[in-house]
Amino acid sequence: MNATAPLLRVENLDVAFGETPVVLDVSFTVNPGECLALVGESGSGKSVTARSLIGLAGPGSTVRANALEVAGVDARGLSQRAWRSIRGKRVGFILQDALTSLDPLRKIGKEIDDALRLHGSGSGAARAARVVELLEAVGLDDPVRRASQRSGELSGGMRQRALIASAIALDPALVIADEPTTALDATIAAQVMDLLGGLRAAGSGMLLISHDLAAVANLADSIAVMQGGRIVESGPAERILGDPQHPYTRALLAAVPAGKPRFAPLSPASTRASTPLPDTPQESQAGGRPVLRAEALSKSFTVPGGPDFAAVKDVGFELHAGRTLGVVGESGSGKTTTARMALGLLAPDAGTVELFGEPWSQVPEAARRTRRSALGAIYQDPLSSFDPRLSAGALLADALSFGATRNPRKHAAKISELLALVGLDKDLAGRNPATLSGGQRQRLAIARALAPNPRVLICDEPVSALDVSIQAQVLDLLDDLQRRLGLSYLFISHDLSVIRHMSDEVLVMQGGKIVESGPTEAVFTAPAHPYTRTLLAASPGVVSGR
Repeated sequence: MNATAPLLRVENLDVAFGETPVVLDVSFTVNPGECLALVGESGSGKSVTARSLIGLAGPGSTVRANALEVAGVDARGLSQRAWRSIRGKRVGFILQDALTSLDPLRKIGKEIDDALRLHGSGSGAARAARVVELLEAVGLDDPVRRASQRSGELSGGMRQRALIASAIALDPALVIADEPTTALDATIAAQVMDLLGGLRAAGSGMLLISHDLAAVANLADSIAVMQGGRIVESGPAERILGDPQHPYTRALLAAVPAGKPRFAPLSPASTRASTPLPDTPQESQAGGRPVLRAEALSKSFTVPGGPDFAAVKDVGFELHAGRTLGVVGESGSGKTTTARMALGLLAPDAGTVELFGEPWSQVPEAARRTRRSALGAIYQDPLSSFDPRLSAGALLADALSFGATRNPRKHAAKISELLALVGLDKDLAGRNPATLSGGQRQRLAIARALAPNPRVLICDEPVSALDVSIQAQVLDLLDDLQRRLGLSYLFISHDLSVIRHMSDEVLVMQGGKIVESGPTEAVFTAPAHPYTRTLLAASPGVVSGR
């Protein structure tokens, strides 16, 4: 194909499922050595667009376009056999979730070898050498050993790198990356984006799909913003990010928490709850008795065939009433293990936790039970923590029953009050949570956590899986509830922008230890530890100072 011709040319692309249109009149081009970012929320049509470009729109789909040229091939009406000769060889496709995209029963080396073998690329020995070369190229240490491991034995960042190695095994001219860094830690995400940038610099064309404008800022040459299946704004990345014209683009940029001060609203869609304030006991602010205190917490886990793994080492903190203590660090830094010990769900090997000045971790669960309603939790994936047999109302009734027989009718008024408190319509009480949107499910999870009238909430990555605009609404809701109800938050996240916006104080964890702590602005504007500086440098949109 012509080295100067576009690698991807799309004119007036329409995609429908049955009678329902999901992509409408979409046009763009991608040239060699150029990255186009296609940005929008879930349901905007961006992933369907990407899949349509490689013949994977899905069963029941109808794809029409005035032009659909992929790596020099007119892709309109191609058979699946013809597509198989293009996918992998001319076009590399990187999916979001490497854990589900890789076969958990097969070794990573075999997964990558398939891409080579199916296109007749060399002998078995030559392919094995190429697999090691690819794993080394994507930055995996000890590539020979990694090739012999299965996906479950690798970290999230390692799995994503292995998936990229498979996608680029045959040096495709065009790479399509669908949310390649969502839910990855800041440093790992930065490394993946650097790797993609290297491919672009080597001449590959790239279509980068994301819901986060900040995440694509350093890689994209141009940006197309999708809403409701249409491109509502497009142009050079510098112009889109610096002078957006469409209200939706402006809303996406405003929802990014980077640089937004504490309690500043992030979303124009956020509303203040009108429900009366409950009678919530208050503690003194910072400087008084902490509502949650940990001292010298340590926890290790047994590793078959190896030494024990020390997940948390000598961790201590104080959380005061009406305040938010942020905890940030990479996967494996000990954040969630610390949270589980604070909740009383995991016994520390050493150290203590106190709740309202009284022993918490040191007493049996029977002694904690009468006080457990004062401590609640919000998790990253609410759907997996819901009983799939229960409606939204029944879930709230269960939380209101404190272990007694669930009676939704008895609690009907309180259920409606809780739903209103988190901005949900009372009619949702009869719905199964699986039928709700991601934002609605997270609001329901917050309502469930609030049902027993807690005074402390432990929030473990509560917005990391949400679109940036929905994330903004949930963060605004948590801000509002804290001010109205006097709640205290232990807020865990790998997203430094979220931590900075939400927290009064912050702990930075690495390798199970706290390496830096202090008032949030002091840590962000003058980080003392090299690891903190590395995290800040890797996080898009987060810089020292405002």
